[in-house]
Parts: sequence; C-alpha cells; structure tokens
Amino acid sequence: MVFQDSLDSLNPVYSVGSQVTELLRVRQGLDRRAAREHAVALMRQVGIPAAEERLKDYPHQFSGGMRQRMCIALAIALRPRLLIVDEPTTALDVSVQAGSLRLVRQLQRETGTALIFVTHDLAVARLVASEVAVMYAGGIVERGGIDDIYRRPAHPHTRALLASQPDTARSWSDLRPVAGSPPDKADIVPGCAFHPRCPLATDRCTTEEPDLRALTADRLSRCHHAEDVLDAAH
Repeated sequence: MVFQDSLDSLNPVYSVGSQVTELLRVRQGLDRRAAREHAVALMRQVGIPAAEERLKDYPHQFSGGMRQRMCIALAIALRPRLLIVDEPTTALDVSVQAGSLRLVRQLQRETGTALIFVTHDLAVARLVASEVAVMYAGGIVERGGIDDIYRRPAHPHTRALLASQPDTARSWSDLRPVAGSPPDKADIVPGCAFHPRCPLATDRCTTEEPDLRALTADRLSRCHHAEDVLDAAH
C-alpha cells in the first residue's frame, strides 16, 4: 500500500537504501549485495535519478515527489498482486502530481498488478481508472465504468460531484457546489445517508435505506430514484 503522507511512511532515522534492502533481505531472502542491486533497480524503475548515489540519503533529503516515488518502490518491491494507493497526489504541486499519476499508470501496465486508487478528485480518477466506485458516508453509492459514470451518473451524489468539477462545466457560472454538509461521523442518518443533501429525496428516502442494486450488467447504484437520475442525464 502507498499511503497519503510519504514523510510519515518512511522511517526518518534510516536511509532509504537500508529500508528497501531490509525488506528484500527479510521477505525475499536476498543477500546484502543482491538486495542492494535490486533496490537500485527499483529506484530507477520509479524514476529516481542517480539511484545508486541516493541509496545513502534519508527521507528528509528527498522532495515530496521523490519521497512518494520511494514509497511506490517499497510497495512494488515484493511484486504484489494488488496495490492500494491512497491519495498519492495530496500536497504535491500540479507538475509533480502529473508525474506521480503517469508513474502509477505505467507501473500498473508493466506489472499487471490490480490497482485500487483512492482519491477525492473525479478528474484524477478518470486519468487512472477504468472502473470507479463512488463513496459517501463510508459506503459505495455508485459503481461502474468511469466514462459511463461521467456521461450518465446514476446517483444524485455522483451527479452533484460532477457538477462541481471545473473540467465538466462549460463556464464558471455552470459550477454548482454540492449543497449542505457531510454527516457527522458519530451520527447515524436514517434512510439514505445522502437524503439531507439530495434534491430528489422523498419520504421513502428518509426512512428506508436503499440497496446497492444493478441497473445494468456493469452498473450499480444505491438510490431509490436511480433510473430517474440516469434518464435525466440523457
């Protein structure tokens, strides 16, 4: 797993090289020399320049983008079948974000590793994912192909998120922030968790929690009015 905060993910008192080589020696049984060579290869694979020289450097000596790449190197070192990446572009500037996203996509294609990419940004999801699960209040409210969801959302929360995205608006006046506020984590909202913010909410929504149900073979929605939302997107 690649965590959101790269600085907290790496041990500050050990060099990055020692952290990678220790993982390889303990988990793969490599000797010191082989582990070092593999560590250098991993660092080069994730685009860290002068990899051999940087083995001795400590996490604080790397930029935020390079630290994130080191975290990715550690995550792929054991060739996982599933890689979970949690908000890897948080606190990075735009140019560094783009590089990190390209790297994740490239590694996924090269290794064939299944990827779960956690993000609050639908535009980022569209760059990385082929399928998306939209969540609200800790639960999945819609799932489907990313392009299908962009074209025809089937849940009011997804529709509201898309309406607030600059890349989907023809002009600034078309932008619509999501109304209301998310529920307090300590509160249990009866019925549909989104109903206090939903323009389509009815009495049924306030008392009966909707199931996550299939609308088509590859489309799921947790909404009593999913068909109406889908039809409105035509």
